[in-house]
Amino acid sequence: MPFTSARCRGDAYNTQAQGIYSAGPSERYGVYGRFDYELADDVTIRIDGVYNRRKSNQLFSPVLLDVGGTAGTVRGFAIPNNQAYNPFGTANGVPAANALAFGANSAWRIRKVMTDVGNRNNVQDVETIRLSVGVDGSVAIGGGEWRWDVFGSYAKNSIHTMAENGINYDNLFLGLGSPAICAATAGCVPINLFAPMTEAQAAYIRYTTREYNRTELYNAAFNVTGNLFDLPAGPVALAVGYEYRQNRGFDAPDAYVNAASRFLASQYATTTSQTRTATVGSYDLHEAYAELNVPIFRDQPFAESLELSLAGRYSDYSTVGNKVTLKAGVGYRPIEDILFRGTYSQGFRAPSILELYQGARQTSFQGNDPCNGGAAANPGLPGCAGVPAGYNQINYNLNGLIPGVISGNTSLKPETADTFSAGVAISPRGVRGLSLTVDYYKIKIKDAIASQTPTQIMQLCAVRGGVFCDLVSRDAGTGAILELLQGAQNLNSITTDGVDATLRYDFSTGIGRISAVVDASWLHSFKTTAPNPAGGAPIVDERAGRGDSPRATYPHWKGQASLGWTGDTADATLRARYIGPTTDVVNAVKDARTRSIVYTDLEIGFAIADDAARFSLGVNNLFDKAPPASYANAPINYDIYTYDARGRFLYASFSVKM
Repeated sequence: MPFTSARCRGDAYNTQAQGIYSAGPSERYGVYGRFDYELADDVTIRIDGVYNRRKSNQLFSPVLLDVGGTAGTVRGFAIPNNQAYNPFGTANGVPAANALAFGANSAWRIRKVMTDVGNRNNVQDVETIRLSVGVDGSVAIGGGEWRWDVFGSYAKNSIHTMAENGINYDNLFLGLGSPAICAATAGCVPINLFAPMTEAQAAYIRYTTREYNRTELYNAAFNVTGNLFDLPAGPVALAVGYEYRQNRGFDAPDAYVNAASRFLASQYATTTSQTRTATVGSYDLHEAYAELNVPIFRDQPFAESLELSLAGRYSDYSTVGNKVTLKAGVGYRPIEDILFRGTYSQGFRAPSILELYQGARQTSFQGNDPCNGGAAANPGLPGCAGVPAGYNQINYNLNGLIPGVISGNTSLKPETADTFSAGVAISPRGVRGLSLTVDYYKIKIKDAIASQTPTQIMQLCAVRGGVFCDLVSRDAGTGAILELLQGAQNLNSITTDGVDATLRYDFSTGIGRISAVVDASWLHSFKTTAPNPAGGAPIVDERAGRGDSPRATYPHWKGQASLGWTGDTADATLRARYIGPTTDVVNAVKDARTRSIVYTDLEIGFAIADDAARFSLGVNNLFDKAPPASYANAPINYDIYTYDARGRFLYASFSVKM
């Protein structure tokens, strides 16, 4: 929608501000139960169960209808000259010789916000069930005690969803089309797109999508821990175990939404709802591990303690095969106040059910088309060749969102990782309650399972053209993006490194105990390396400090600070959360930077009946800070995965120990 200098035009509609939720309502309740029973000396059985249910919904603006003959997003519609609500037709007094028809082969287009049908409302009803049973005990072997446990569990997560107030294209086609065919079709109601609709008209083209999906997890494990033998510095401890997991997933999309239209061309769906193919899949995992802790020195000059930890894990997936991963760590305390520590570990992750088996699913991506303005305005972008002058993605789909398809990839390989960390922990005996930890980390994931962002896909297409545009389909006449394909793939690597630090000071006073904590994280690098579809050098993208891609904000600095007070029957905590600045897309609306922000939270609690119950009051985002504006995340205008949009949020809670 173009902007006017003073206010929106009389027929304008801001789909991001009128009648929608920035954070939808959510109702949750749950039940938890646990039963412990001593079967024999040192043998105990534990049974527990959890049931949770969540009902939530998100309200969006009404459907932005965009239909026409040979123009518009969805094409092939026709309005005859004798249709009841054709303002230029015979039914409205225009002589037959002068009456106009809107033919399926004519370049006409109607765009309308369907307020008469109502705001789109997405509703979720989620049930989670978890049952588990475990037995643990101990046994004496070789003069030492060994602890053992056996565990089994089952969990299921079921989701029923509805998407209300969509548009049924097939019914709209009939209601706009031939009066004779509509009259001969049971239930057909002639549709008026040129004026407010009646409730009967709105009901005829309204569609509610109903879908269901379910995931299940079966889990069993056995663990044994104990001491092998003693060294001068202490016992050598061993832990071994085995675990079995089976994951299952099932998704049943709405059959009508995914059916072929009876009247429109094959590339169009029957409704405005997003289509997707059914998903079903499962995999099994067998794992065995062993961990060893070896004390090397203790109570020696300049070696208060030195400990070595070693671990190995064997994983066997039914989908991608097996792998052995190793881990080694060392902790050196020259004096009691200081601990130096370091760890090297290998990681192994198989693709998930969704990453492997998810059926093709329509979606709308956020992103800025680099070909806006057309080929003439972008002579240095070969991928924009053929895009007509004056083209702007904002005029297509829903407010310029990019129509796309997401799908799984059964050819995915497992990803592996190498992680190194080193740091120091300082707890000076001279200042009780004071501690400082600083740790450096570096992680490299090989064959990383990830998806390139829509912005990355469009930029590569625009800048390089050729095979880089295989994932972007455009309308030959208008230049509009018809479909952008995004799927999980194995990138060459993801490499990241940074520093985490925590400063803590706890002390007692005459009015209670004070606790002050500062956590800070510095992200030095977050680099993805992807294969080059044209051959040659891989494509490297450094994301640290950048926020110029939708829903992908990587500030260099993030942190949290809190100040707490605990008295005999009351306590209070003041907390500040900091998210640092990042870059933004270069644009004409604001500067190319997303500012930093600090959220402030406050909670006060009261103990009741000797801590048998607790009552608390709190407020999150005390100063009602709005998320910083981000042009890269237009039209929502902020990164929903990084920032809190709710504003000031008040809450109260009451808990009872039984």
